Amino acid sequence: MTEDPIAAAERAIAADLAHDDRALWITRLPDAAIRARARTLSEEGPRGRSLWGVPFAVKDNIDVAGLPTTAACPAFAYTPAEDAPAVRRLLDAGALLIGKTNLDQFATGLVGVRSPYGVPRNVFDADRVPGGSSSGAGCAVAAGIVTFALGTDTAGSGRVPAAFGNIVGLKPTIGSVSARGMVPACRSIDTISVFAGSVDQAMAVQRVIAAPDSADPYSRAAPFAHLRRSPLPPAFRVRFADPGDLCAPGVAEATRAVAASLKADPVDITPFLEIARLLYDGPWVAERTAALEDVLRDQAEALHPVTRAILEGGQTRRTVDAFHAFHKLAQVRRLAVELFASCDVLLLPTTPYCPTLAELAADPIGPNSRLGTYTNFVNLCDLAAIAVPAGFGPDGLPVGVTLVGPAWSEGRLAALADHIHRARVSTLGATGLPLPPPAEPDALAADETALFCVGGHMAGLPLNGQLLDLGARFLRTASTSPAYRLHAVGARPGMIRAPNGAAIAGEVWALPTCAIGALLAQVPPPLGFGTVDLDDGPCLGFLAETEGVTNTPDITAFGGWRAWIAAGRPGSETA
Repeated sequence: MTEDPIAAAERAIAADLAHDDRALWITRLPDAAIRARARTLSEEGPRGRSLWGVPFAVKDNIDVAGLPTTAACPAFAYTPAEDAPAVRRLLDAGALLIGKTNLDQFATGLVGVRSPYGVPRNVFDADRVPGGSSSGAGCAVAAGIVTFALGTDTAGSGRVPAAFGNIVGLKPTIGSVSARGMVPACRSIDTISVFAGSVDQAMAVQRVIAAPDSADPYSRAAPFAHLRRSPLPPAFRVRFADPGDLCAPGVAEATRAVAASLKADPVDITPFLEIARLLYDGPWVAERTAALEDVLRDQAEALHPVTRAILEGGQTRRTVDAFHAFHKLAQVRRLAVELFASCDVLLLPTTPYCPTLAELAADPIGPNSRLGTYTNFVNLCDLAAIAVPAGFGPDGLPVGVTLVGPAWSEGRLAALADHIHRARVSTLGATGLPLPPPAEPDALAADETALFCVGGHMAGLPLNGQLLDLGARFLRTASTSPAYRLHAVGARPGMIRAPNGAAIAGEVWALPTCAIGALLAQVPPPLGFGTVDLDDGPCLGFLAETEGVTNTPDITAFGGWRAWIAAGRPGSETA
């Protein structure tokens, strides 16, 4: 994802001028500085930099060297000498900084109105909230001023503005991006997030900023290369939370339409919704207070009234209540593990509705809490999420849905998220411009081995989770040469080489080479691995011992395990 720096700079400057919303920015770089940086980038050339010339913005609770970090509190402001690691990686990748954006003060809020710098204008309806806390970052992308922006996400701040702006919000796995140089909200569950026009744009940024950082105590290394691009697999196991009466009619209708298109099964998420309330009435309120203890003590008068009230509330929390909350959270995290053992993706509305500014003026707390209905629990439960546009309601406002998966699932969520986005919406933000084309899938990498699967390890089937847990990703559907027979060995298929064979359909997955042994250990005899001749060459694949399929049904005539399952044959239900 690169752009001509000079053309990109002029486009960003013109779009900002046309949008004309000073409240979007806290520090906007002068036009001359933007143009000078663009000229430098142009003279240097791409040099292999993946974001060369791409305009971006940074939420103003993330450090950019030489520019004030205010967190939307002028009395708190300081000027850092160093970039936050995420910002430094973007600049090193050739990205073009336009400025720092407005936010709910100290990232405390989901509405985008709690700032002394004004309220960024909702790009679709000026009477509505822009969403927060990453209000300016989301609006900058939705208005077409920048290609991407960094936000932060604790309770949904990287997803709610995406829904209101008809753009993508990527909430990464906690710890995958260094949080050094970010003013904390709830430090243990904060993450830097990404806004972009498309899923692939967001993923391109995430590949740059995701890296372990030994100086960040909450940083952690990915267990496998989790951000590689794959094509859309032929099946997903999707569960969805039916909106019921929690959402506005347009939101409920769009969510159900997406769920129907994916043949998603409903699931009760009541325990997750209950744990989410702890962000507003539990120890994480005290964690916010702890992060800003000095400000609350020495500069309380400088705080936004709502922010101050929230932080003061954290001073009354009891340690015993914190441990009750930690135990409750541990139970719900276990439920999340069980949920994702039975499905690949949880589909949610991103927000129940978009409140008006008048509603917030009348009740500064209630609408904000409601906006977090489907977002608050995600970080608490150590999950990853991608929010994408899902259409427009009868009021003309954009509607968003969110795909949620376990930690480190961003890569496999991306293909489905992009599919949903392109099926439901064809334009970027409020610009009317078409979505950029999807990225090409990543080829098999040097640290991966192609594995041909013919049974329950295929996409959407019950054993596929064994592959996903090890970091495997879908590559393509394929068929063997006409030299194999397929048998039903109980609830699994057994494929053998035979002189009177036929072509057997299956799928090729990229498995981290270091994980081959771990997968093989989960495969019961008479099944194992061997070299399989596909129609385009040899590949490691599942094979069975000939003796092991004796006296088992020969199902070769079905052409593959999916067809056997579709026919409702005995033993196929759990494969």
